[in-house]
Amino acid sequence: MTQTIALVTGGNKGLGRETVRRLAGSGWRVFLAARDKGRGEAAAADFAAAGLDVRFVALDVTSDGSVAAAAASVRAEGGRLDVLINNAGIGGPRTAPSGTGPDDLREVFETNVFGPIRVTNAFLPLLRLSEQPRIVMVSSGIGSIATITDPKWAGLLPPALGYPSTKAALNMLTVMYASELDTMKVNAVDPGYTATDLNGHSGFQTVTEGTDAIVAMATVDRDGPSGGFFDRAGAAPW
Repeated sequence: MTQTIALVTGGNKGLGRETVRRLAGSGWRVFLAARDKGRGEAAAADFAAAGLDVRFVALDVTSDGSVAAAAASVRAEGGRLDVLINNAGIGGPRTAPSGTGPDDLREVFETNVFGPIRVTNAFLPLLRLSEQPRIVMVSSGIGSIATITDPKWAGLLPPALGYPSTKAALNMLTVMYASELDTMKVNAVDPGYTATDLNGHSGFQTVTEGTDAIVAMATVDRDGPSGGFFDRAGAAPW
């Protein structure tokens, strides 16, 4: 059986690292992509020491040159890519909408929206060489308009423009890519409120629970869904 090859952006910590561990633990070759060379190499070395086929690749999702170089490295080492997981993301400003200007949002949009576009487009040639290509966009329930406007959540999340807007945009990117790439499975996932650096480890889920939906969409078969939004319990509201 041919070994499945995956790449996980933001793979050196949190949800990304746990995703790498779980996929490599199932026998996959996983490229752990991270912008911090030292942390990325250290994480990959830890996995390699445990007997897992994990290889570090430097990748800054905000840099055209870095993403192109990463795609070239994966092509040289793997020859193709079966699964791309766009996980890298940042939180953005928490200021009120009325106090947030365009310049305050540029970094979070560059990372959370333009980053997945940049990475996906760069790796499409390698994904097209796969017999069963899959793309997973790691989104958030905070980007779900249906969830945010549900009265039961009223007052729990202070209004902010950055993170919620970028994840809502990522959801639409997912639908548009899925519409075009009808030979691929392209889905978005909501990990749920998971304890990571992004929320100061205040989440009530473990990183293993938080990666359930990621792993589920990374392992869908040819009859699986595409163009959907899922959490660990199943389909999630847009």
